[in-house]
Amino acid sequence: MRLIAPHITTLSVSPRMDRGCSAFSGEWKNNMISNIEALIANRSEAAVDLLARLISFPSTVGNEHDVQEFLAQHVRTLGFDATLMPIHADIESDEDYTLVPDHKGYEGRSNLVFTVPGTGGGKSIILNTHLDVVPAPDDMFEAKIEGDIIRGRGACDAKGHVVTALLALRALKDAGIKLKGDVTAQFVVEEEAGGNGALSAIIDCPKADGVVNLESTDFKVFPANRGAVWFELTIEGKTTHMGRWRNGVSAIDEMMDAIRILKDYERKLVEESRGDPLFCDCEGCVKVNVGQIKGGDWPSMVPGQCTIEGGVGFLPNKSLADIRAEVRQAIEQNASQWTKDHYTLEFKRLHNAAYRMDPDHPLALTMCEAAKCGCVETEITGWTASSDARLYWHRGGMPTVVFGPGSVAFAHSVDEQISISDIKTGARILAEFLVRWCGVDDE
Repeated sequence: MRLIAPHITTLSVSPRMDRGCSAFSGEWKNNMISNIEALIANRSEAAVDLLARLISFPSTVGNEHDVQEFLAQHVRTLGFDATLMPIHADIESDEDYTLVPDHKGYEGRSNLVFTVPGTGGGKSIILNTHLDVVPAPDDMFEAKIEGDIIRGRGACDAKGHVVTALLALRALKDAGIKLKGDVTAQFVVEEEAGGNGALSAIIDCPKADGVVNLESTDFKVFPANRGAVWFELTIEGKTTHMGRWRNGVSAIDEMMDAIRILKDYERKLVEESRGDPLFCDCEGCVKVNVGQIKGGDWPSMVPGQCTIEGGVGFLPNKSLADIRAEVRQAIEQNASQWTKDHYTLEFKRLHNAAYRMDPDHPLALTMCEAAKCGCVETEITGWTASSDARLYWHRGGMPTVVFGPGSVAFAHSVDEQISISDIKTGARILAEFLVRWCGVDDE
C-alpha cells in the first residue's frame, strides 16, 4: 500500500486499538504492548506533576540553568545517565550561529543529554526538544490544571514534549523492552533564539540514523518546514526644516518606496514557490513582513534616517543565500538612485534555513505508521513554522521529522496549553515508533 498521496498522507483508524498494526507480533509481545499502555497510564499523574514543575521555571533564553539542573536530577531518578553538556566553546564563531541580542554568554549553561544504549544491530535515533521558553507574565509560570488541560508557559512549547519523551522511555524500560538501536535524548537551550543549543549538540554529539524533533504538530508528521530570515534595512536621508523640504531628502519617503519594492518581491517569491505538494498553501507560507520601523527626530524636520526590521518566510525551493541575494537585488534594481547610494542591508539575526526530506523516507513513514497504531489521524505534510529540525538536516546531515502532541496554535500565546490525554497518546506513539525504528532484541 502506498502511503503518500499526491499532496499529503492521511491515516485514520477506529477508536479501538488495532493490535495487528503493532511492530510486535505474537501473544506475548501483544501483552507487552498492553503493559506499555498500562505503564503510561499509571505514570500519567506523575507526568503531569513533572510538567507542572517544569512550567514553574521561568526558563527564558539565557535563564535555563535551573530547569536543566532540576531535570538532570529527575532523569537520573528514572534510571537514565543524564549529562549536562556545556555549550560548544567556539559556537559564537560558527557560521550557523544565530546572534542573540543582549547575550550574556554561555557560562553555566548546558544542554541535557542522555543515551539509552541499544543491544546492537538496530537503527539509532535522536529525540530533540527544548526547555527554553518565550517571555510571559509571571502567573503563566504557575501551571493551572483544569480537567484534561494543563496551562502555562512551555506547556506545548516545548516542556510537554520533554515529559512525553520521558514517559515513553520509562515505559519501555519498565516493560523490559530492550531496543537494538541507541536512543539519545537532547533537551537543548536557546531554540527560541534561533537554535544555538541544538547546533552545539550537533557539533559535540555522535550522529544518529534519524532525528525526531518534538514540537506541537497535532500528531502530523513534518519532513519539511518553512525557512525564515530576518533583515534590517536602513536608508539615510538629508535633514532640513520642513519649510525647506526641497533642499532635503526624506528617509521615510525613500523607505516607503523600499517597502513597496519588498512587497513586489514577495509576490514574485510566492509565484516562484508554487508546486511543492508538501506546501499546498503557498500564499500562507511565503511572506515578506515589516515588523518594526523607526525614523526621524522631530515633527517639523525632514527625517535623516529610517530603519525597518522584518523577516522573509520562504519554502525549501530557496536557500538562505538565495533570499539574501534576492532582497538586495530587488533594492538595487528598483529603488531610487538616492536609496541605492545611501542604504545598508544586514542579515544579522535569525537565519533559519528551510528544509525538505523525501516524504517517502522510512523515518517519516515509520512515524506515520506508529501514529496509526496510536489511534490518531495523521498526515505527512510540510510545516509552516521553523524549528531545530533544519539544523539536524542541514548541519547534522541526518534524516529528520518534526512530530508531537499538542497544537502550535497555543504556542507563545497567553493561553498556552496541552492536554494530558495528548501527552499520553504521544508517549504511546513514540514508544511504538522506537520499537519499529530501533528494533527489539527478542532475547
